[in-house]
Amino acid sequence: MRPPAVAGAFYSADPGELRRSVQTLLDSVPPEADGAFAYVVPHAGYRWSGPTAAYVYSRLAGREADRVVILGPAHRVPLRGAAVPMLERWSTPLGEVEIDAEGARELVAAGLAVADDEPHALEHSLEVQLPFLQVLGFSRVLPVCVGAADARAVAALLSVVAVPGSLVLCSTDLSHYLTQDEARRVDETTADAIVRLEPERIGERAACGRYPLRGLLEWARDRRPTARLLHLATSADEGGPADRVVGYAAVSLTA
Repeated sequence: MRPPAVAGAFYSADPGELRRSVQTLLDSVPPEADGAFAYVVPHAGYRWSGPTAAYVYSRLAGREADRVVILGPAHRVPLRGAAVPMLERWSTPLGEVEIDAEGARELVAAGLAVADDEPHALEHSLEVQLPFLQVLGFSRVLPVCVGAADARAVAALLSVVAVPGSLVLCSTDLSHYLTQDEARRVDETTADAIVRLEPERIGERAACGRYPLRGLLEWARDRRPTARLLHLATSADEGGPADRVVGYAAVSLTA
């Protein structure tokens, strides 16, 4: 079982406090049942990106899914292509979630991912999504760590696992360490590329999760969804300094 790597840093390590903080974030956004099949969601510390992430998770209240496929970037381990876990369970202070081992094996057998726990061991982009999902009652996930990869390869991966009954989350923050004004300009351009389903417009410094994000948009184009920007913010909007901000977006993709 993979233990939590960023509990006490990105979110509370105390189960009761963690559950309360997630519920408070969920309650801050009026629930709206949009039936989207995929979302873009940020992954910073809950103090900073939690209010934006809540725009996604408030829409999942009462929904069911056989599994949640979570794509996230590899921040700590150099990775080419995609990696899925070999461990059967991951844990947070709220308990354990089941890893979809069958889905992971399917991706490995198809040559679309490698089985490797190392890129996942300390990766926060996937882990921080779990407490939200646990509070909402989701208990089976397929985490996919995506390194340098062609958008078409990531789209092919999604074509295998994003089947009916699955929900897809693409975990990414937007611009990093710009001024507030610069970040707004850059992030508005990136958000426009996302809602227009134009992966080729996602620049190298536009998003830390640019590889999974480009792949998500490449895959989604064939489905011709309605892409809707739910919320766009920066760490400065949540009380951080205005000279070194990180951008966050919440986006839904609805058939």
